[in-house]
Amino acid sequence: MPTDALLARFLNELAPLEPVAVWAHGSLAGGDYQEGRSDLDLIAILDHPLKPSTARRLVALHRGLRTDPLAVRLHCSYLAPGTQDAPNQRHLTWAHDHVTRRPVTAVTRRELHDFGRVLQGGSPKDLLPEVTDQELAEFVVRDQRDYWRPAVDKPQLWLENGWVDVGLTTFARATVTRRDGRLITKREALDLLPALGAPVEVVADVVRRRYDDTVPSAASVEGDWLHRRAQLTRAYLGPAIDEFVTRYG
Repeated sequence: MPTDALLARFLNELAPLEPVAVWAHGSLAGGDYQEGRSDLDLIAILDHPLKPSTARRLVALHRGLRTDPLAVRLHCSYLAPGTQDAPNQRHLTWAHDHVTRRPVTAVTRRELHDFGRVLQGGSPKDLLPEVTDQELAEFVVRDQRDYWRPAVDKPQLWLENGWVDVGLTTFARATVTRRDGRLITKREALDLLPALGAPVEVVADVVRRRYDDTVPSAASVEGDWLHRRAQLTRAYLGPAIDEFVTRYG
């Protein structure tokens, strides 16, 4: 399997930095992974401070993986010693083919504890603090209010597949997490979205691109459809997020 080959190569090239642990979360760990379509979401725990020289080595490592077509989907956050207990700590992260800094969110931490896949080293249960139900509930509301709701007001973003796909599924997943206190997969989120009032034709478009083996229809790539899809998605998500935040915020 190409994914396994890429992961083996990544772990081999990371080995000189002697990570304490490397874990997978998201679709790769949760059983909804679609090769070539899903991201490879990873967390690496290092045993030494992340110096500038170490950061440069990590960036070079990821750039070197670019010969593999799946590598553009491989994202990894690097946690230095003593930073696991700080939920707002921003960690060096390689994502979307560039380096940035971002926190390991409450959702990611809960995923790691519930079904994280250990690729190397110790378990998340031993090395990562647990997330309380209250922390998780507060995070998903804050994420919808402070990140996704402002994004709805930026029309150009929603012409891209990624914003439509993740925006819709994240809303459905946040709804279930806040309502029921549990995490669901993207597949479950897509099944739920029509009942939450999401535009059926947009949900069908996401499902087709994520799961169907057939070549996407011409309608899925035409400009008229992209603009209509963006309008439908934004018209749904704006009021839906507002109602969600009013109810749970």
